[in-house]
Amino acid sequence: MTNPAAAELIARSNRLGADPKNTNYAGGNTSAKGTETDPVTGEPVELLWVKGSGGDLGTLTEQGLAVLRLDRLQALQGVYPGVDREDEMVAAFDYCLHGKGGAAPSIDTAMHGLVDAAHVDHLHPDSGIAIATAADGEQLTATVFGDKVVWVPWRRPGFQLGLDIAAIKAANPQAVGCILGGHGITAWGDTSDEAEANSLWIIDTAAAYLAEHGDPQPFGGVRPGFEALPEVERRERAAALAPTIRGIASHDKPMVGHFTDADVVLDFLASEKAPALAALGTSCPDHFLRTKVKPLLLDLPATAAADEQIARLHELHAEYRADYQAYYDAHATADSPAIRGADPLIVLVPGVGMFSYGANKQTARVAGEFYVNAINVMRGAESVSTYSPISDAEKFRIEYWALEEAKLQRMPKPKTHQGRIAFVTGAASGIGKAIATRLAAEGACVVVADLDLEKAQAAAAELGSADVAIGVAANVADAAAVQAALDEAVLAFGGVDLVVNNAGLSLSKPLLETTEADWNLQHDVMAKGSFLVSKAAARVLIDQKLGGDVIYISSKNSVFAGPNNIAYSATKADQAHQVRLLAVELGEHGVRVNGINPDGVVRGSGIFASGWGANRAATYGVEEEDLGQFYANRTILKREVVPENVADAVYVLTGPELSRTTGLHIPVDSGVAAAFLR
Repeated sequence: MTNPAAAELIARSNRLGADPKNTNYAGGNTSAKGTETDPVTGEPVELLWVKGSGGDLGTLTEQGLAVLRLDRLQALQGVYPGVDREDEMVAAFDYCLHGKGGAAPSIDTAMHGLVDAAHVDHLHPDSGIAIATAADGEQLTATVFGDKVVWVPWRRPGFQLGLDIAAIKAANPQAVGCILGGHGITAWGDTSDEAEANSLWIIDTAAAYLAEHGDPQPFGGVRPGFEALPEVERRERAAALAPTIRGIASHDKPMVGHFTDADVVLDFLASEKAPALAALGTSCPDHFLRTKVKPLLLDLPATAAADEQIARLHELHAEYRADYQAYYDAHATADSPAIRGADPLIVLVPGVGMFSYGANKQTARVAGEFYVNAINVMRGAESVSTYSPISDAEKFRIEYWALEEAKLQRMPKPKTHQGRIAFVTGAASGIGKAIATRLAAEGACVVVADLDLEKAQAAAAELGSADVAIGVAANVADAAAVQAALDEAVLAFGGVDLVVNNAGLSLSKPLLETTEADWNLQHDVMAKGSFLVSKAAARVLIDQKLGGDVIYISSKNSVFAGPNNIAYSATKADQAHQVRLLAVELGEHGVRVNGINPDGVVRGSGIFASGWGANRAATYGVEEEDLGQFYANRTILKREVVPENVADAVYVLTGPELSRTTGLHIPVDSGVAAAFLR
């Protein structure tokens, strides 16, 4: 049974974390103190429940709490070796844990355990950080809150900050919380409701002060030419720039992207102060750990041509990397972790929007959300004062903190396809759906493209949230529709790495019964469709400069002369030769092109369910329900082929093991000697 104090803490945390005005995703931490029976002594013992490292308040559960013996945690004050060695105290928290399981204690655990209050909240609200990052934040704190909130000068999170806040609370019994310079807020209460009320009072009071006393134009006037483009034009330009920008962000390691053209971003980018403020970077540790210390800001107007913007982005990228290397060199010490990459995680394009990046889609999306937080913070600070973030030296101490490095090293090893973006046609059912499912399971972001949008979206929803997969409409026989689908993919995930030409259909007829319309339909969907998808995707792959994979789901029939199958087999032969042609042409860009030749995939197949199965069964003189086994019986291995077998082949071809393979066709047919490649 959950302890009542812990239950109250979880409920309070979920309420606070559900509202973005209170704190950012995975930002801040909360705690409660209470009593339980020690299972060893049978006596009451005072415990601290505190949100563990890396958790999110809005979705916090009991498993996300660290549970510590309060007497042991507070006793650490007696062995504290001083601020120069305060990092050692994090390891000491392990000796204060009560029971097994639960989350790892975070760096802020000391703040919660040492402050003399039953309930403590540490949050990162935009309004509070605006006061915390104002040049005269200490005076503003007194003006806004009187003596109910106390100013705490910037100090890196840790044991000493916990001691500082505990001393401030003891010396200011009238206070309900404090503003942490450059960082956020902390509030407390004797009950959970009181702590929550105090947190909300600080947040709302700061917001009300900024609204009443703030300059209505804190970012200055609008820069002519930097205003937002019309929506359609803006999205087209974003799609045109996205592959290049993703390549810039992925120079050191592959990144997934996120795009937003929210008004808050566009208004900031159009303002006079945007260049100077962007150069100052973010301040709250939660912000810059996910956004890097500052963004890359394109210094051309929205009216500039796309080619001109692309050329300038490459120049700015070189400057950004040199600047970041200089930042690292200026502050690194002999025991600093190695530089983690010098590419931007936030790229700002005036008139268009913001591109944010991370190892996966969620991380990329959250990075963008954090920079929106930073814009709000800058707006608030500039409206009543001057935005003054913590110094680069202090940012470096956080970014390359040994404890932060240890946290990164504890992260699970990425899956084989993490950071890759797959575009799969005909993926709402059958082989395409199996491929999409396998790639998502291996860590890829997946775009489920299908003629039927509703089915595509339903299939994508089965794979997970929009951070995992999206569904798009794609009539592969229509060049405009293909381009629109690729643009959606690029804006959703930043680009495309892996294209699977799977969309198909079949009409089983002998030559004399095959009409011109039959021929055109099958060639339009498969031969022409694969060509159009490959052409549109190739532009993205080339602009990204990250290599990539194109896979054609061809057929055993591309090399096997079966009966009553002229149109289907001919178009499959066309697809098979496209593999060879494109392998040669795209190889110089690091793009591998390979094919898969399945046969007899009856179960789960959309083609077979749409009449092809009945026709083939009639051709071979068997019942339709026996067709799968019929195909299996005529193979060398006598084993039925299912969609997941084709998906396995796609996984292998696009994984790390065959990185030197291109122009290959892999049979997935259980062995059909007549279809052996010669």
